[in-house]
Amino acid sequence: MLNIDWNVVWAIVNILILIVLLRIFLFKPINKLMDERTKSIENDIASAKQAKADAEELEQQNREALANAKAEAQQILMKAREEAEAAKQETIQNSQSEARNIIDNANKTIENERKRAMQEAQSHIADLAIAAASKIIGENLDDDKNRKLVDEFLAEERSLNNDGE
Repeated sequence: MLNIDWNVVWAIVNILILIVLLRIFLFKPINKLMDERTKSIENDIASAKQAKADAEELEQQNREALANAKAEAQQILMKAREEAEAAKQETIQNSQSEARNIIDNANKTIENERKRAMQEAQSHIADLAIAAASKIIGENLDDDKNRKLVDEFLAEERSLNNDGE
């Protein structure tokens, strides 16, 4: 009836055994190796994504730090300018005050010298007036008494001149 060719059956059995053996000894290790490689690649990709995210975060932090540094530098410059302006104004005020003091002292010195010169001139004028009066009268007058009279006259004249000014 059916004539079975045993060669075909043995070929099919051999193919099935070969498939089982290949599956056990070749496909499982290759699949395992492929799975490990896939996991390794996925880990590498995840690590790369994490590194990229970390790098982007670091770059953002660097940008913020740079912006903060620029803002701080601007504030420092503005503060330095304000301090320089304040120092300039203080120096100007001190110089003006010192100049006023020098002028006031010079005016006081001038006034003192003027008064001293006036006193010397009045003393010299008094001496000349006494000498002239002595020559006119022709006699020697008492110097102390005459000096007192001339000083009183000059004091009256000074008070009249000061009241009139």
